[in-house]
Amino acid sequence: MMAVVCRGPGEIALEDRSAPVAGPDQRVVDVLAAALNPTDLIHMLDAELPSVPGNEGIGILDGRRVYFERTLAPFGSFADRALVDQTLPVPLPEEISAGDALSVGIAGLAGWLSLEWCAQLRAGESVLVLGASGPVGWVAVQAARLLGAGRVVAAARDRSALEPLLEHGADAIVELGGDDAAALRDAANGGFDVVIDPLFGEPLVAALSASAAGARLVSIGASAGPSATITRAALHSRRILTYGNRLTPTAVKRAAYEKMCRLVLAGELEPAGHELVPLERFAEAFERQAAHPHRKLVLVPPASPLHVER
Repeated sequence: MMAVVCRGPGEIALEDRSAPVAGPDQRVVDVLAAALNPTDLIHMLDAELPSVPGNEGIGILDGRRVYFERTLAPFGSFADRALVDQTLPVPLPEEISAGDALSVGIAGLAGWLSLEWCAQLRAGESVLVLGASGPVGWVAVQAARLLGAGRVVAAARDRSALEPLLEHGADAIVELGGDDAAALRDAANGGFDVVIDPLFGEPLVAALSASAAGARLVSIGASAGPSATITRAALHSRRILTYGNRLTPTAVKRAAYEKMCRLVLAGELEPAGHELVPLERFAEAFERQAAHPHRKLVLVPPASPLHVER
């Protein structure tokens, strides 16, 4: 099979590699499409090398399409076939496209469950979504509205990427990069009850100053920086929570994923934009992902019927 193989720092190439063989409680999936996520680049060297990177994907198992969120090293999803735990594949509705199904996958689960399961959003509460121009934030803004938020504010550095969210759940947008604390306080209308934060760093500090007493701030990433200086006074009567897909029960994720697929098909949840990229162009896709492309990049292996030279 053809696969992207990582052999060490700077040593990554498309190779002809032996296909995985399933062991106990494992399954081999024929990959139709595999989503590229920031964590794929960050943790590429963590597995025993050589290995095939990639986690989530859409594939064929027992003659039907399935979604899988995680693979078993060293056989990741950036290949014609991937190895998965037999409990993970979720059967997909026939009507949903592979791109849309992946847009509400890892990123969608983080955006949805950080609100519903971690923050336990209550009807009428005010929500701020930082980093709203990315795939996680795109779903989180819509999830906040669908879960009953009273006010939803989307914030990011790219105003042009934020503006479409005004038609998909956001009551207001805030362009970050200036006096963020003041801008967020102006948009808060009394303080945010819930903050969804994939950025960390200075944006988190600014968001704290715009939060209400009793607020829950959910940290789901650190794309703006790995550290933040927070005073004890700023934390008073507020909670900082963390959310991660890997630490969330499989049953919780499956229920949320199936719900989001139904909402997509009903026209109530708009998936983030995506782009199919032939697996042969993985290096270009990796560079674009590192630069935050504001869309879901989907790698398509040569054996997939979705593969088209572009």
